[in-house]
Amino acid sequence: MKILRAMILTGEGAAGLGVLTCLVLAALTAPLFFPGDPLAIVGPPLVSPFSDTAYPLGTDRLGRSVTVELIYGARTTLLVAITSAATALGIGALVGTLAGFFGGIVDEVLMRITEAFQTIPAFLLSLAFISVTGPAIPTIVLAIALGAWPQPARIARAEVLSLRERDFVAAARVVGMHPLEIAVREILLNALTPVVSLAAVIVAAAVLIEAALSFLGLGDPNRVTWGSMIAEGRTVLRGAPFLSIVPGLALVVTVLAVHLTGRGFVAAIGARRIEA
Repeated sequence: MKILRAMILTGEGAAGLGVLTCLVLAALTAPLFFPGDPLAIVGPPLVSPFSDTAYPLGTDRLGRSVTVELIYGARTTLLVAITSAATALGIGALVGTLAGFFGGIVDEVLMRITEAFQTIPAFLLSLAFISVTGPAIPTIVLAIALGAWPQPARIARAEVLSLRERDFVAAARVVGMHPLEIAVREILLNALTPVVSLAAVIVAAAVLIEAALSFLGLGDPNRVTWGSMIAEGRTVLRGAPFLSIVPGLALVVTVLAVHLTGRGFVAAIGARRIEA
């Protein structure tokens, strides 16, 4: 709560949190305000935005409501981004903690694996993984997480290397705690703060990667996504540019909000350390 309060006090954090809160509320309440299939044809095709109160953002070339698609697309985007970021942070924190705590051959093996994953661009790794496994939300989440976990792992390892010689770790050894228990319960929890600070970067990257995969036709075909909306709109880009502009602006606003929230979090953490 103290960190959240400190984030709100910073202009960047307050703006980012405000926009993200609106997006999350819209995504969660979408079935209440727009029940039914978001891909259902509800009106005439290519209705311009703000020309009909029934379709505030217009309709696409098949007559589907852009407003409904946009809100349901937010559900997919946030689900994939948050879940993949949590997965990447969890894998990275665990690998970094084990490497830093045990050292020796364990450290060498885990860090070489980490470096191997880092040599492959995250988007290309996701693209290859989805091409093999097929497009579905679980595989998209895993594909994005596979490209994002090495950085948290390296940061967690560096933090653990500075923590493993502290007095509280020595005390845990003296009372007979198992090494794995010390690594997870004592060290990992204390090393999480710098790792969590990467969440904003990973979430923002996940939003863009998911949109790019959907744009290329590798998103979940059973869900509305902003990337698929942009791809759908490019076929009528000259006559109805709003079909690509509206979801494109949604992507920009979401990534900017995540970035501002991350900066606010880092500023709040820095302020707490100065106070301490």
